[in-house]
Amino acid sequence: MHSCQLTVSFRHTLVRVCLPCLFLIFPLSGCQNSSEQVEVVWLEEPGTSSLKPNRNTQEQGKSSVTPVENGFPSEQDPTDQRSLKYGIGVSLDGFRPFPDDDPWNTPIDEAPVDPKSDQILAYIGLDGTLHPDFGSGTWEGSKIGIPYIVVEGDQPRVTVEYEAYPEESDPGPYPIPFETPVEGDPYERGDRHAIIVDRDNWVLYELYRAFPIAGGASWRADSGAIFDLKNNTQRPRGWTSADAAGLPIFPGLVRYDEVGIQKEIRHAIRFTLAKTRRAFVAPATHWASSNEHHLLPPLGMRVRLKKDFEISEHPADVQVILRCLKKYGMILADNGSDWFVSGAPDERWDNDELRHLRKIKAKHLEIIRMDGLTTPYNF
Repeated sequence: MHSCQLTVSFRHTLVRVCLPCLFLIFPLSGCQNSSEQVEVVWLEEPGTSSLKPNRNTQEQGKSSVTPVENGFPSEQDPTDQRSLKYGIGVSLDGFRPFPDDDPWNTPIDEAPVDPKSDQILAYIGLDGTLHPDFGSGTWEGSKIGIPYIVVEGDQPRVTVEYEAYPEESDPGPYPIPFETPVEGDPYERGDRHAIIVDRDNWVLYELYRAFPIAGGASWRADSGAIFDLKNNTQRPRGWTSADAAGLPIFPGLVRYDEVGIQKEIRHAIRFTLAKTRRAFVAPATHWASSNEHHLLPPLGMRVRLKKDFEISEHPADVQVILRCLKKYGMILADNGSDWFVSGAPDERWDNDELRHLRKIKAKHLEIIRMDGLTTPYNF
C-alpha cells in the first residue's frame, strides 16, 4: 500500500501522522511507491483548514501544501512565482478585462448628463451615501466583498447543474478548484457568487447562488455565465448572467492590486440600488423588476462623480477610487442595498480609510445620458 507522511502543526506543536493513500483524498504530485512527507499548518480553529496541493513542485517526490483559511490563503511564499500568478485574490499585473473600447473600459468623464438625472437621483434619495461593500477582515463570519480565484488553463473542469435559469446559463463544464471561495460563505443565504478567472486563456467563469456538491466534485447554481475577456462579450438580449443585469461581475470589482499597487482603476465599478425599473440600458441585457415607474433607475444605468467634487481631503487609496468614479463611473448591475460599491476582499484594505466613501452622497453624482432604453414595450 502506498503511504505518505503528513506533518500537521497545531499552532507551535508538530504532530506527524502516517495516512495511507493520502493521494486518494487530494492529488499529490510525485507520490510514488516510496513515502512522501507533506507539511500542513493547522489554523487557529481546527476544522477551518483545508489542504491545497502546490503544483509547482521543484523536487521530485516532494509536494507542498499551502494553508488555506476559510478559502483564503493565510500565507504565500513570495519567491514562488506560481503562487503570485494563480490563487485566490492574486494580482492580474495590470491586465484589464475586455478590449479598450468595451463599455466597462470607456471613459465617460465628458459624456452628456441624462435629462432626468436630477429627478432620478432625487427619487432614489439625495442624502444616500456610497458604501464600500468590500474590505479586510470579516463581517458576521464572512469575508467582506466578492472573492475570486485565478486558475491555470489546465484546471480540471467540473459539471454545473442549474436550478433557476438553465435556459439563460452557459452549460460549462467550469474550471472550479475545490478551494474556490464563495461570496458569503459559510452561510447559504445571499448571492453566493463564485468567480473563476482562467489566466492562461483569459476566460471568465461566474456563478450565482453557487453550492459545491460532494466537496466540489460538481456544483449547483441558479445561473452561470462564461465571458471571453479578450473580446467585447455580451449576453443575448434579455438574458441574465451571474448578475441580474446580464453583466460580468469581475470586471467591475474594486481590487487592491489596482488601488494599492497600480494606483489606478481603469474601468467602471459595479454598484447596486434597492429599487430598479423594469427596464435596462446598454451594456445591461436584462431587468430584474416588475416596477415600471419612469423615475426608477434601469439596470445598466451609469453614474459618475461630479467633476468639481474635491477629493484631496481623502486618503490616497480612496482618492484612487474617486478618480475612477470621475473618469469611468459606476454601472448599476443588481438589486441590493442603495449605493453599495462592489469590490474584492483583501487583508491589505484599511477599512477606516474605505469608510471615507460614505462621505460621497447621491447629490455629488450625476447620471450619464441613457440612450436606447429597453422596456417591455419596445423589447
